[in-house]
Amino acid sequence: MTETMEEKWSREARTTSQPLAVQILSRSTQHMQDRAATYDSPEGERSMARAVAVFNAFHDTALTEAQGWHFMQILKDVRLFSAPGYHADSAEDGVAYCALKAEAKQREVG
Repeated sequence: MTETMEEKWSREARTTSQPLAVQILSRSTQHMQDRAATYDSPEGERSMARAVAVFNAFHDTALTEAQGWHFMQILKDVRLFSAPGYHADSAEDGVAYCALKAEAKQREVG
């Protein structure tokens, strides 16, 4: 029987001295780096600004990049709490989207 990613990470959490939150942050960072290599640029995940621009053009709205990341974070939270148990992808993506939201928000002010 093949071990799922959630089972693997749960096992690792029990056998390492790192706090679980640090492991989640580390995996979230790895997800962002993997997606940057696949979809975006070496600097990291940068698709939201383009997606928000297209959304705004279609719907005549003024959604910001930070709000776009917040939307994605909410989506992942809804998925995380919609079923019993723990869904690592939703939790880790939510953490990554939170960091991207904070980065975009910081750019808005300076």
